[in-house]
Amino acid sequence: MFQIVRKFVFSNALCVGADNGKRYDDLFEKLDTNKDGKVDIHELRQGLKAMGLGFGEGAAQKIVSAGDSDDDGELDISEFSEYLRDHEKKLMLTFKSLDKNNDGRIDASEIRQSLSKLGVKLSEEHAQKILSSIDADGTMTVDWNEWRDHFLLNPATNIEEIIRFWKKSSVLDIGDSLSIPDEFTEDEKKTGMWWKQLMAGAMAGAVSRTGTAPLDRMKVFMQVHSSKTNKISISSGFKQMVKEGGIRSLWRGNGVNVLKIAPETAIKFWAYEQYKKLIASEGGTVKPHERFIAGSLAGATAQTIIYPMEVMKTRLTLGKTGQYSGMLNCGKKILRREGVKAFYKGYIPNILGIIPYAGIDLAVYESLKNFWLTRYATDSPNPGILVLLGCGTISSTCGQLASYPLALIRTRMQAQASVEGSPQLSMVNLTKRIVSNEGFFGLYRGIAPNFMKVIPAVSISYVVYEYSKTGLGLSSK
Repeated sequence: MFQIVRKFVFSNALCVGADNGKRYDDLFEKLDTNKDGKVDIHELRQGLKAMGLGFGEGAAQKIVSAGDSDDDGELDISEFSEYLRDHEKKLMLTFKSLDKNNDGRIDASEIRQSLSKLGVKLSEEHAQKILSSIDADGTMTVDWNEWRDHFLLNPATNIEEIIRFWKKSSVLDIGDSLSIPDEFTEDEKKTGMWWKQLMAGAMAGAVSRTGTAPLDRMKVFMQVHSSKTNKISISSGFKQMVKEGGIRSLWRGNGVNVLKIAPETAIKFWAYEQYKKLIASEGGTVKPHERFIAGSLAGATAQTIIYPMEVMKTRLTLGKTGQYSGMLNCGKKILRREGVKAFYKGYIPNILGIIPYAGIDLAVYESLKNFWLTRYATDSPNPGILVLLGCGTISSTCGQLASYPLALIRTRMQAQASVEGSPQLSMVNLTKRIVSNEGFFGLYRGIAPNFMKVIPAVSISYVVYEYSKTGLGLSSK
């Protein structure tokens, strides 16, 4: 599709030997649909869409921001031409860095070599897929003209943008906080886009967790109280909770669950950056296994600091009407009756749960990504939002499935002192007791409401994330 549109749109505008000014003038004229001598973000977006250029989020915004010297939110012909001249210089430098044998063409082996240095292992077949999305003449190599034509209206200037099509974003909030943090480019860090994305993600997480709080409370309720002798179904559990405390009781513990998003996200992001610096390979690139290690350590650091809030969330969730007046009251009662150690009950299984969750989440996501690239990537390596959401949801769910027994052990240990007649058992003894009394599947009590909340949680968090980005000036719509 892109090759056909490019021949029409760029035709004479991008022919070899043509004057740069003429090329830029012709392209500007095609983009300036209302003929007012200015190209705004809307016109640029429509132009990119008409050309079939899927260059990721905020491409039009980045181009206008980079070229808009008078800050009027639009580009006139001089600003547009100056941006393209500067952009072509950067594209030439990138092209030369990829052209390892200096023959004026980029082939699949050179793409693989470049991505390998960025910590991405790519098969020959996948490299050919990427190459074919840029190759216009069917030679399975890319010369300077093809490279320039393809990326002229792409604000990215290096091959890392291809990888960022597949960046797995933690905006998919399914209620757990064990995923590896987001990866941000140096440009995003310098411009401040990173904190806006984190803020948008936090807003999305808050709304998503609030929307699915009744199912989350049901999960905790079944984890602690359900057994072979005391079977609790989802419907009977809800009836029980509503009868005891009314409709509002379904949201018990949600306040703490929402409040801990901001500090946990900030700590995790900061720790992730520090751990990456410590373990990064030569040249500063972070390989997949190093990202997993840094992400797991960052998750463990964040969980260690905010873990008392996790304990309070569980106690509030399981509390009866009038037992606690709020988070502070809950904290005071735990401290007075059980001491400081109570705030770290279940800490070990919680930390151990990070490894299977993050590891399987990352492995499944990479497998799904490679499957899509092999089977369905034809004109572009950009998978589109539905594929990304699907892959992210499946991989996160698999991670949850693997770490769920540890999550159940953690919750029961957190709740032991609040359940009448419950002995204070260690992680090992509690696991033995559950398996002995309820069998292996006793470790999966409450998993039904947990899975029921995945799709609504992902849907809510994505929609709110997009609206939040609009409010923070990050939207690509």
